[in-house]
Formats: sequence, C-alpha cells, structure tokens
Amino acid sequence: MTEHNTLHKVVVIGGGYAGTLAANRLRQRDDVDVTLVNPRPEFVERIRLHQFVARTGEATADYGTLLGEGVRLVVDSAARIDGAARAVRLASGRTLDYDHVIYAVGSTGGVPSVPGAAEFAFDLAELESARRLRARLEELPLDAPVTVVGGGLTGVETAAELAERGRRVTLVCGRSLAPYLSAGGRRYVARWLSRHGVAVLGNAAVSEVRPDAVVLADGGVRVSALTIWTAGFGVPGLAAASGLRTDALGRLLTDETLTSLDDDRIVAAGDAAAPSGRPLRMSGYAAGPLGAQAADTVLSRIGGTEPATIELAFTGACVSLGRRAGIRQLARKDDTAVNVYVGGRLGAVIKELTCRFVVAKRIRREAREPGSMGWPKGGPRPGEPAAAARVVTSP
Repeated sequence: MTEHNTLHKVVVIGGGYAGTLAANRLRQRDDVDVTLVNPRPEFVERIRLHQFVARTGEATADYGTLLGEGVRLVVDSAARIDGAARAVRLASGRTLDYDHVIYAVGSTGGVPSVPGAAEFAFDLAELESARRLRARLEELPLDAPVTVVGGGLTGVETAAELAERGRRVTLVCGRSLAPYLSAGGRRYVARWLSRHGVAVLGNAAVSEVRPDAVVLADGGVRVSALTIWTAGFGVPGLAAASGLRTDALGRLLTDETLTSLDDDRIVAAGDAAAPSGRPLRMSGYAAGPLGAQAADTVLSRIGGTEPATIELAFTGACVSLGRRAGIRQLARKDDTAVNVYVGGRLGAVIKELTCRFVVAKRIRREAREPGSMGWPKGGPRPGEPAAAARVVTSP
C-alpha cells in the first residue's frame, strides 16, 4: 500500500454481501478510514435463510472472520444521510462524519397489499423474520399444511427445503413456476416438486390470507396452518428519507459509476442501487461485483481519477432443491436463460460451492488481499441511460 497524508473517511451503510466486500476492498489505500454500519453484530448469508428456517443449515457468520484489519464495525442503523453536513445520523443518536458514503442497504421483503398478508403471513427476507418463521414451524405438527406464496427462486427453494423435511407444502405461483429458468429447467423443478409431494398451483393468485387459510383469486379457499410470503422484494427507505432521488421501488438512482445523481460523495451498491434507472437483478451474484465497483468508484474519486462505469456479465443462477438436488441454470451475459442446465446431485454440489465461494473466495479473500476480486465482465446494459444529470456537490 502507498502512504498518503490526508485521511479519507468512508462510511459503508449495510453489512451484507455488497457492503462487506466494499469495506474490505477500500483498504487498498492506507489513508482510507473505513466504518461499516450494520444493524446486526453478525453477517447474514441471505442465500441460506431457507436452510435456517428448515433447520438444515445456519445463515450467520462472525464479522471478525470476514472484515479486514482496520475496518470498524458499528452496530446501529442509519436513520438519515445528511449530505450538507457530510454526516450519517444513526438511530441511536450518534453521528458519523464522512468524506464518502457507500450505500449498500440491500433489500427486504416486499410489503404485500393482499388483505391479511401483513398480519398472518411470514417471510424470510431477513434474519429476524426468518427466526420468527422457524419458531412458528417448530410449533406445528409435521403434517400441518404449509403454503408458500411466490413461484420465484426463493419460493421454490423454500418449498423444496420444507418438503424434503416431510412438510405438506403447497406452492402458489402468481405466474409460471420459476420464470427465470429455461423451459427445461422449469420442467425439471416441476418434476422434483411433484415427486416430493409439493402441490404447485400455477397462474394462481392469493387474494386474502387468513390465520388458517389462503383465499385464491378464483374464490377457492385452501387450508393453511402457516403461510410463507416470498412474492416480491422491497428496499429500505433511507435514500428517500435523506432527500435523494430513487426509483419507484426506492432504490437509489445513480449514474453508470454507481454515483448518486444528487451527491457525488454517495455511491450505491447491491440491491438498493438503480444505475441509470435500470437496476440489475437483485441477487447475491450481482451484489459482490457491485460492491467492488462501488469501492473502486470511491477510490478513484479519492485518487483524482475518473471512475469506471459498471460492467458485469451474468452467467445464470443456482437453485437448491433440498439438500440432495439442485439446478445450475446457464444464461447469456444479459441474464437471459439459455436451454442448458445442470440438475440433480451435481446441481446441488454446484449450488453449495457457489454459496461457499461468495463468502470464502470473495469476502474473506478481499479481507486478506484488498483489490483481488475479479468477476465476469462484458455484459450489456440494456436500454439508454436516464436523462437526469448528476449534480456535482464537491470539487
């Protein structure tokens, strides 16, 4: 590392996949003081929360094993970013001064508008809600009917995990089952779920959630001792609360270097970023590279060089089907699935190796060797950039 005279304070808000990696990567310069703000004292592997709920695996890790030397962890929540004062106001009343902020607050479960869903359905988008869901599952007999709402990858993984543990599961798909996957991949998943007793309701919608049932849009009522909601994601409201422009979902609007359109000292990463109003798919796959690119943007600004624009090529997705099967779906660089996938036991092995890779080969390696992470590049950015111009607020 090169020695410098001025200390640059960088506050990273959010200690998920993007934020933790960004904090480690910032240590390429020894004149950068890094503070990571996270509401929990432990790192959450969100891609394992369905395992945590089913008691087939754990989903947390000690930050002491993940953060590089010199990264300071503050267990608190950011209430507002005060751009004029260059300060992050915390829920506890504390204030953290900054020269740059990396906004990596991630995503949360979407707030369902369906009557009864907020009161009676459980979600597993965050550790706290996953804990409540796990506790509720333990209260139910094994043959109690469980309904999973949402046929996306999270819903599929949750339904499969519970079914393999002997639960009676119904999976309600608003559209088709696992729409991201190729036609062959969807058929494979459908066959696995059928063999394991999961009742899949395709092109069905839930119009009401009751304590002991779900009501479908066609008027049908299905008994449900426990309803799990996996349909849709949201993002924390910190950006909007801080007076920053966001997209309709609440993601921070940025340019193609991940820099806020309103303040060039704020750089976004992960699920809460909407570069040019065209966000990438919310995923652990994209979070790491976006965290790395956000850190690189900040380091470029500190070094007085022009930041690079984001570049990420997708390769597909991995889906677990219990502990003994899975599917590795291949995709083009633009994240459209091709009709090639790997299923069965090998698919499960690939999924497990991928989960381990994210933590061990990305985050922990970046802690040991800042700047070491690479990722597939060359993927296209669809459409045209948003017309809004970025406002420069510093020299």
